[in-house]
Amino acid sequence: MEIEPILNTHNKEEFPPAHTAEHLLNQLMHRMFDCERSRNAHIERRKSKMTFTLTKKPSRQEEKEIEREMNHLIEANMPVSFEFTDRNHLPEGIELDRLPGDASETLRLVRIGDYDICPCIGKHVRSTAQIGRFEMLGTNWDESTHQFRIRFKVIP
Repeated sequence: MEIEPILNTHNKEEFPPAHTAEHLLNQLMHRMFDCERSRNAHIERRKSKMTFTLTKKPSRQEEKEIEREMNHLIEANMPVSFEFTDRNHLPEGIELDRLPGDASETLRLVRIGDYDICPCIGKHVRSTAQIGRFEMLGTNWDESTHQFRIRFKVIP
């Protein structure tokens, strides 16, 4: 019998389709704009928002491409899997700077196909096709801070 490792307690009750879409959008923005993952995300069932620090304001065409590519990734039906590891055996590129100070030594990594991997203890769908459709509701750009906010919802 396999014993599941003890992880930190989790104080959120995510909506798995939107939470999994959050992972995809983080990786997509990194690939499209060479930015880091969002440090300001509010993910909910009805409406979500994520903020990214970019070097320039995305064009309307790039905004449409974000929505198009998100739906392409969802339709790809990539499996969502989990693996456990300790801090000394992390795959290359995994950053731990966002983990709480009391994070356990054992970490759960969430992998979405070959597209994304990051530490997370939240709830997720089993494959991207279960997310449904990604709909961008709007964006905001703050020129002084170079913050780009995306508001979206997923329609399972």
